[in-house]
Amino acid sequence: MDCPDPPPPGPHGVVALVAQNQELYPVTSASAVFGYHGPDIPQHYSFGLCAEHPGSLSTTLGVPIQVDSGLDALDGADTVVIAGWSWALTPSPAVLDAVSRAHGRGARIVAVAAGVFVPAALGLLDGRRASVHWELAADLTARHPRVVPDDTVIYVDHGDVATAGASAATLDLCLHQVLQEYGAAHAMRVGRQLAAGPHREGCQRQYPPLPTTGPMPDSLAPLLEWLLARLPDPITVEDMAAYSGVSPRTLTRQFTDQLGVPPARWLLERRLAATRALLEETDLPVETIAGRVGLSSAVNLRRRFHTALRTTPAAYRRSFR
Repeated sequence: MDCPDPPPPGPHGVVALVAQNQELYPVTSASAVFGYHGPDIPQHYSFGLCAEHPGSLSTTLGVPIQVDSGLDALDGADTVVIAGWSWALTPSPAVLDAVSRAHGRGARIVAVAAGVFVPAALGLLDGRRASVHWELAADLTARHPRVVPDDTVIYVDHGDVATAGASAATLDLCLHQVLQEYGAAHAMRVGRQLAAGPHREGCQRQYPPLPTTGPMPDSLAPLLEWLLARLPDPITVEDMAAYSGVSPRTLTRQFTDQLGVPPARWLLERRLAATRALLEETDLPVETIAGRVGLSSAVNLRRRFHTALRTTPAAYRRSFR
Protein backbone atom coordinates (compact mmCIF):
# COMPACT_ATOMS: atom_id res chain seq x y z
CA MET A 1 0.00 0.00 0.00
CA ASP A 2 1.47 3.33 -1.03
CA CYS A 3 2.01 5.85 1.72
CA PRO A 4 0.32 9.20 1.11
CA ASP A 5 2.53 12.13 0.31
CA PRO A 6 3.30 14.29 3.33
CA PRO A 7 1.36 17.56 3.45
CA PRO A 8 3.23 20.58 2.08
CA PRO A 9 4.93 22.66 4.74
CA GLY A 10 2.89 25.60 6.00
CA PRO A 11 4.06 29.18 5.83
CA HIS A 12 6.85 30.38 8.09
CA GLY A 13 5.03 31.69 11.17
CA VAL A 14 6.10 35.13 12.40
CA VAL A 15 4.69 36.34 15.72
CA ALA A 16 5.36 39.82 17.14
CA LEU A 17 5.40 40.13 20.91
CA VAL A 18 3.80 43.44 21.96
CA ALA A 19 2.74 45.16 25.17
CA GLN A 20 1.11 48.29 26.55
CA ASN A 21 2.24 51.64 25.11
CA GLN A 22 3.46 49.78 22.03
CA GLU A 23 5.33 51.65 19.32
CA LEU A 24 3.56 50.61 16.13
CA TYR A 25 6.16 51.42 13.49
CA PRO A 26 8.36 48.32 13.94
CA VAL A 27 5.27 46.10 14.21
CA THR A 28 3.68 47.43 11.04
CA SER A 29 7.04 47.27 9.27
CA ALA A 30 7.36 43.58 10.12
CA SER A 31 3.77 42.89 9.10
CA ALA A 32 4.34 44.73 5.80
CA VAL A 33 7.25 42.42 4.93
CA PHE A 34 5.81 39.16 6.25
CA GLY A 35 2.15 39.82 5.35
CA TYR A 36 0.13 39.24 2.19
CA HIS A 37 1.43 40.85 -1.03
CA GLY A 38 -1.23 39.81 -3.51
CA PRO A 39 -1.59 36.80 -5.81
CA ASP A 40 1.52 37.54 -7.87
CA ILE A 41 4.03 37.13 -5.00
CA PRO A 42 4.34 33.75 -3.24
CA GLN A 43 3.09 33.81 0.34
CA HIS A 44 5.91 32.26 2.37
CA TYR A 45 5.01 33.79 5.76
CA SER A 46 2.12 34.25 8.15
CA PHE A 47 2.06 37.10 10.66
CA GLY A 48 0.34 37.55 14.01
CA LEU A 49 0.52 39.35 17.35
CA CYS A 50 0.67 38.13 20.92
CA ALA A 51 1.03 39.70 24.35
CA GLU A 52 1.70 38.59 27.89
CA HIS A 53 -1.65 40.15 28.81
CA PRO A 54 -3.93 39.96 25.76
CA GLY A 55 -6.69 42.47 25.21
CA SER A 56 -6.83 46.12 24.25
CA LEU A 57 -3.29 47.55 24.33
CA SER A 58 -2.40 51.23 24.21
CA THR A 59 0.02 52.48 21.55
CA THR A 60 2.22 55.50 21.06
CA LEU A 61 -0.09 56.48 18.19
CA GLY A 62 -2.87 57.16 20.68
CA VAL A 63 -5.24 54.45 19.44
CA PRO A 64 -5.46 50.98 20.98
CA ILE A 65 -4.87 47.65 19.24
CA GLN A 66 -6.71 44.44 20.05
CA VAL A 67 -4.45 41.46 20.70
CA ASP A 68 -6.21 38.16 21.28
CA SER A 69 -3.29 35.72 21.61
CA GLY A 70 -1.20 35.16 24.71
CA LEU A 71 2.37 33.98 25.11
CA ASP A 72 1.42 30.44 24.08
CA ALA A 73 1.36 31.76 20.49
CA LEU A 74 5.16 31.74 20.64
CA ASP A 75 5.11 27.96 21.00
CA GLY A 76 4.28 27.65 17.30
CA ALA A 77 6.31 30.58 15.96
CA ASP A 78 9.20 30.16 13.57
CA THR A 79 10.30 33.77 14.08
CA VAL A 80 9.62 35.89 17.16
CA VAL A 81 9.75 39.65 16.64
CA ILE A 82 10.30 41.63 19.86
CA ALA A 83 9.64 45.28 19.14
CA GLY A 84 9.57 46.64 22.65
CA TRP A 85 10.54 49.77 24.50
CA SER A 86 10.18 50.39 28.25
CA TRP A 87 8.57 47.03 29.05
CA ALA A 88 11.43 45.13 27.42
CA LEU A 89 14.13 46.70 29.62
CA THR A 90 13.04 44.47 32.50
CA PRO A 91 11.10 41.60 30.90
CA SER A 92 8.90 39.48 33.13
CA PRO A 93 9.76 35.87 33.97
CA ALA A 94 6.81 34.72 31.85
CA VAL A 95 8.08 36.58 28.79
CA LEU A 96 11.61 35.26 29.29
CA ASP A 97 10.36 31.70 29.67
CA ALA A 98 8.21 31.90 26.51
CA VAL A 99 10.98 33.40 24.38
CA SER A 100 13.52 30.92 25.77
CA ARG A 101 11.27 27.98 24.86
CA ALA A 102 10.77 29.34 21.35
CA HIS A 103 14.51 29.78 20.84
CA GLY A 104 15.23 26.38 22.33
CA ARG A 105 13.15 24.60 19.71
CA GLY A 106 14.76 26.56 16.86
CA ALA A 107 12.71 29.74 16.47
CA ARG A 108 14.57 32.81 15.25
CA ILE A 109 14.55 35.80 17.61
CA VAL A 110 14.41 39.25 15.99
CA ALA A 111 14.83 42.04 18.55
CA VAL A 112 14.29 45.70 17.66
CA ALA A 113 15.32 48.73 19.76
CA ALA A 114 14.85 47.89 23.46
CA GLY A 115 13.72 44.42 22.45
CA VAL A 116 17.44 43.55 22.56
CA PHE A 117 17.17 43.38 26.36
CA VAL A 118 15.06 40.20 26.12
CA PRO A 119 17.62 37.94 24.36
CA ALA A 120 20.34 39.68 26.38
CA ALA A 121 18.61 38.71 29.64
CA LEU A 122 18.44 35.11 28.41
CA GLY A 123 22.18 35.02 27.70
CA LEU A 124 21.58 34.54 23.97
CA LEU A 125 23.87 37.47 23.18
CA ASP A 126 26.69 36.69 25.61
CA GLY A 127 30.00 37.27 23.85
CA ARG A 128 28.14 38.35 20.72
CA ARG A 129 27.81 41.69 18.99
CA ALA A 130 24.37 43.29 19.06
CA SER A 131 23.05 46.33 17.23
CA VAL A 132 21.72 48.70 19.87
CA HIS A 133 20.25 52.18 19.72
CA TRP A 134 22.84 54.73 20.73
CA GLU A 135 20.59 55.91 23.60
CA LEU A 136 20.52 52.39 25.06
CA ALA A 137 24.14 51.29 24.64
CA ALA A 138 25.32 52.33 28.11
CA ASP A 139 22.26 50.81 29.81
CA LEU A 140 22.70 47.52 27.94
CA THR A 141 26.36 47.36 28.99
CA ALA A 142 25.47 48.07 32.61
CA ARG A 143 22.75 45.42 32.78
CA HIS A 144 24.32 42.79 30.53
CA PRO A 145 28.10 43.30 30.46
CA ARG A 146 28.76 40.12 28.44
CA VAL A 147 26.94 41.53 25.41
CA VAL A 148 29.07 43.44 22.87
CA PRO A 149 26.94 46.49 21.97
CA ASP A 150 27.38 48.20 18.61
CA ASP A 151 25.56 51.51 18.26
CA THR A 152 27.01 52.25 14.81
CA VAL A 153 25.38 49.62 12.57
CA ILE A 154 21.69 49.27 11.79
CA TYR A 155 21.41 45.53 12.43
CA VAL A 156 23.44 42.42 13.28
CA ASP A 157 22.31 38.91 12.31
CA HIS A 158 23.69 35.81 14.04
CA GLY A 159 21.18 33.47 12.43
CA ASP A 160 19.30 32.38 15.56
CA VAL A 161 19.21 35.92 16.99
CA ALA A 162 19.15 39.19 15.06
CA THR A 163 19.09 42.71 16.47
CA ALA A 164 18.20 46.10 15.02
CA GLY A 165 19.20 49.19 16.93
CA ALA A 166 16.42 51.49 15.78
CA SER A 167 12.80 51.06 14.77
CA ALA A 168 13.56 52.49 11.32
CA ALA A 169 15.81 49.48 10.63
CA THR A 170 12.99 46.95 11.11
CA LEU A 171 12.11 46.94 7.42
CA ASP A 172 15.77 46.39 6.48
CA LEU A 173 16.22 43.53 8.94
CA CYS A 174 12.99 41.81 7.90
CA LEU A 175 13.85 42.11 4.19
CA HIS A 176 17.28 40.69 5.09
CA GLN A 177 15.56 37.65 6.60
CA VAL A 178 13.48 37.20 3.43
CA LEU A 179 16.68 37.44 1.36
CA GLN A 180 18.43 34.82 3.48
CA GLU A 181 15.51 32.38 3.34
CA TYR A 182 14.09 32.89 -0.16
CA GLY A 183 16.78 34.74 -2.10
CA ALA A 184 17.53 38.22 -3.37
CA ALA A 185 14.98 38.09 -6.18
CA HIS A 186 12.05 37.41 -3.84
CA ALA A 187 13.26 40.02 -1.34
CA MET A 188 13.50 42.60 -4.12
CA ARG A 189 9.98 41.76 -5.31
CA VAL A 190 8.61 42.26 -1.80
CA GLY A 191 10.56 45.50 -1.40
CA ARG A 192 9.31 46.84 -4.73
CA GLN A 193 5.74 45.87 -3.90
CA LEU A 194 6.04 47.89 -0.69
CA ALA A 195 7.65 50.77 -2.60
CA ALA A 196 10.36 50.51 0.07
CA GLY A 197 13.62 52.36 -0.27
CA PRO A 198 16.65 50.34 -1.38
CA HIS A 199 17.47 47.63 1.13
CA ARG A 200 20.29 48.60 3.49
CA GLU A 201 22.89 46.09 4.59
CA GLY A 202 23.42 45.61 8.31
CA CYS A 203 26.90 47.12 8.19
CA GLN A 204 25.49 50.52 7.28
CA ARG A 205 25.60 53.02 10.07
CA GLN A 206 22.67 54.16 12.17
CA TYR A 207 21.37 57.63 11.48
CA PRO A 208 23.11 60.19 13.67
CA PRO A 209 21.07 62.24 16.16
CA LEU A 210 19.02 64.80 14.27
CA PRO A 211 19.71 68.50 14.93
CA THR A 212 17.20 70.23 17.15
CA THR A 213 17.58 73.55 15.34
CA GLY A 214 18.27 74.58 11.76
CA PRO A 215 17.11 73.01 8.50
CA MET A 216 16.92 69.26 8.04
CA PRO A 217 19.13 67.78 5.30
CA ASP A 218 17.41 67.23 1.96
CA SER A 219 16.35 63.67 1.17
CA LEU A 220 18.54 61.62 -1.12
CA ALA A 221 15.49 59.79 -2.50
CA PRO A 222 15.36 61.56 -5.92
CA LEU A 223 19.03 60.81 -6.54
CA LEU A 224 18.69 57.18 -5.42
CA GLU A 225 15.73 56.64 -7.74
CA TRP A 226 17.68 58.28 -10.59
CA LEU A 227 20.62 55.95 -9.96
CA LEU A 228 18.49 52.80 -9.77
CA ALA A 229 16.91 53.66 -13.12
CA ARG A 230 20.37 53.97 -14.68
CA LEU A 231 22.29 51.00 -13.29
CA PRO A 232 23.65 49.98 -16.75
CA ASP A 233 25.16 53.44 -17.33
CA PRO A 234 28.70 54.43 -16.32
CA ILE A 235 28.04 56.90 -13.49
CA THR A 236 30.68 58.74 -11.50
CA VAL A 237 30.42 60.59 -8.22
CA GLU A 238 30.78 63.75 -10.27
CA ASP A 239 27.70 62.74 -12.29
CA MET A 240 25.74 62.17 -9.08
CA ALA A 241 26.86 65.50 -7.66
CA ALA A 242 25.90 67.32 -10.86
CA TYR A 243 22.42 65.75 -10.80
CA SER A 244 21.99 66.81 -7.16
CA GLY A 245 23.43 70.26 -7.69
CA VAL A 246 26.11 69.89 -5.02
CA SER A 247 29.86 69.33 -5.00
CA PRO A 248 31.27 65.78 -4.95
CA ARG A 249 32.64 66.41 -1.47
CA THR A 250 29.21 67.53 -0.19
CA LEU A 251 27.49 64.56 -1.80
CA THR A 252 29.97 62.14 -0.25
CA ARG A 253 29.36 63.68 3.15
CA GLN A 254 25.57 63.39 2.70
CA PHE A 255 25.83 59.71 1.76
CA THR A 256 28.15 58.94 4.65
CA ASP A 257 25.95 60.76 7.17
CA GLN A 258 22.61 59.40 5.96
CA LEU A 259 23.44 55.96 4.50
CA GLY A 260 26.71 55.10 6.21
CA VAL A 261 28.66 54.47 3.01
CA PRO A 262 30.13 56.71 0.26
CA PRO A 263 28.13 57.04 -2.98
CA ALA A 264 30.34 54.75 -5.08
CA ARG A 265 30.06 51.98 -2.48
CA TRP A 266 26.27 52.40 -2.32
CA LEU A 267 25.98 52.15 -6.10
CA LEU A 268 28.19 49.04 -6.20
CA GLU A 269 26.03 47.35 -3.56
CA ARG A 270 22.91 48.03 -5.63
CA ARG A 271 24.59 46.60 -8.73
CA LEU A 272 25.57 43.46 -6.84
CA ALA A 273 22.01 43.09 -5.53
CA ALA A 274 20.69 43.34 -9.10
CA THR A 275 23.30 40.77 -10.16
CA ARG A 276 22.10 38.32 -7.53
CA ALA A 277 18.49 38.72 -8.66
CA LEU A 278 19.39 38.10 -12.32
CA LEU A 279 21.47 35.05 -11.40
CA GLU A 280 18.50 33.65 -9.49
CA GLU A 281 15.75 34.47 -11.97
CA THR A 282 17.36 34.14 -15.41
CA ASP A 283 19.79 32.04 -17.45
CA LEU A 284 21.51 35.11 -18.86
CA PRO A 285 25.27 34.73 -19.32
CA VAL A 286 27.46 36.61 -16.88
CA GLU A 287 28.70 38.94 -19.64
CA THR A 288 25.11 40.03 -20.37
CA ILE A 289 24.32 40.50 -16.68
CA ALA A 290 27.45 42.63 -16.29
CA GLY A 291 26.17 44.97 -18.99
CA ARG A 292 22.69 45.16 -17.48
CA VAL A 293 23.89 46.10 -14.01
CA GLY A 294 26.68 48.46 -15.03
CA LEU A 295 29.70 46.31 -14.11
CA SER A 296 31.09 46.59 -17.66
CA SER A 297 32.49 43.08 -18.15
CA ALA A 298 32.26 39.50 -16.91
CA VAL A 299 35.77 39.76 -15.49
CA ASN A 300 34.89 42.84 -13.45
CA LEU A 301 31.60 41.32 -12.28
CA ARG A 302 33.26 38.11 -11.12
CA ARG A 303 35.95 40.04 -9.24
CA ARG A 304 33.48 42.35 -7.52
CA PHE A 305 31.09 39.49 -6.78
CA HIS A 306 33.76 37.30 -5.21
CA THR A 307 35.10 40.17 -3.10
CA ALA A 308 31.63 40.90 -1.71
CA LEU A 309 30.20 37.38 -1.32
CA ARG A 310 33.24 35.08 -1.26
CA THR A 311 31.78 32.95 -4.03
CA THR A 312 31.53 33.00 -7.81
CA PRO A 313 28.46 33.93 -9.88
CA ALA A 314 28.32 30.35 -11.20
CA ALA A 315 28.37 28.83 -7.71
CA TYR A 316 25.78 31.32 -6.50
CA ARG A 317 23.50 30.46 -9.43
CA ARG A 318 23.82 26.73 -8.74
CA SER A 319 22.78 27.32 -5.14
CA PHE A 320 19.88 29.71 -5.69
CA ARG A 321 18.58 29.32 -9.25
